[in-house]
Amino acid sequence: MRLRVIEAGERGAPVVVLAHGFPELAYSWRHQIPALAEAGYHVLAPDQRGYGGSSRPDAVEAYTIHELTADIVGLLDNVGAQRAVWIGHDWGAVVVWNAPLLHPDRVAAVAGLSVPTLPRARVPPTHAFRRTFGENFFYILYFQEPGVADAELGGDPARTMRRMMGAMRASSRDQSEAIRMVAPGPEGFIDRLPEPDQLPDWISQDELDHYVSEFSRTGFTGGLNWYRNFDRNWETTAEFAGATISVPSLFIAGTADPVLAFTRTDRASEVISGPYRQVMIDGAGHWLQQERPDQVNATLLEFLNGLELR
Repeated sequence: MRLRVIEAGERGAPVVVLAHGFPELAYSWRHQIPALAEAGYHVLAPDQRGYGGSSRPDAVEAYTIHELTADIVGLLDNVGAQRAVWIGHDWGAVVVWNAPLLHPDRVAAVAGLSVPTLPRARVPPTHAFRRTFGENFFYILYFQEPGVADAELGGDPARTMRRMMGAMRASSRDQSEAIRMVAPGPEGFIDRLPEPDQLPDWISQDELDHYVSEFSRTGFTGGLNWYRNFDRNWETTAEFAGATISVPSLFIAGTADPVLAFTRTDRASEVISGPYRQVMIDGAGHWLQQERPDQVNATLLEFLNGLELR
């Protein structure tokens, strides 16, 4: 594997790894990287496998949680660090929540953004999703079939990124939008997202264009393959049933994040046995570290500064 990494801060300082989500890049941490480096941390923000300038293996099974966490361990080996604080957003949060179980000696602390940690499901995740959503549309199930979502998202990357960045927010103003996202029918995921009247105030056209340029070059298959390993990850981590996270942990989310509509935030005590804090940012949507950089930075620095890392 070859990973393109944004690196900041001094080598030898406590290491903080920033793991992005879908469909993002290391670039999604552009507001955090300088702030953390200035505060005295050695920051590593990779384009994770399947994204941007990093390797994009063809095989679906190359994107299991074992491979994704091992990539981060490889980064630590590369800079000579035994442990790091692992911080992740969205799918990156899934990576960092699993890291203390898969690589306990390499994790000093963990912070997840937007996606909370949950106890191990009793059945494979896609089985649970099908039981919950039935004949209704659910994007994670839609993403399972190789080639289908790849074609929709990759057909017009500008439309994909514009709609995803502009519409991933729970809104009580228009329940018809929420209904449309789960209604049965042949429409794809991006087809169901509303076209925003304008870009959100937290992202400029140049910033959006950076994502569009990268995904126009790479397509979305690498990131979609992460979703196609939900069940495989469940099957290959059975030995961690009942295991808990003992390192200091932090969860940050926005109250308007639509992901929280189907992901519970109140079960952390079943998974985390160490110190834990949850911070909800009022009115924030899914793209948390980009939408509310000042609040996220302040919360992360408070968390980091309370750790014994040096």
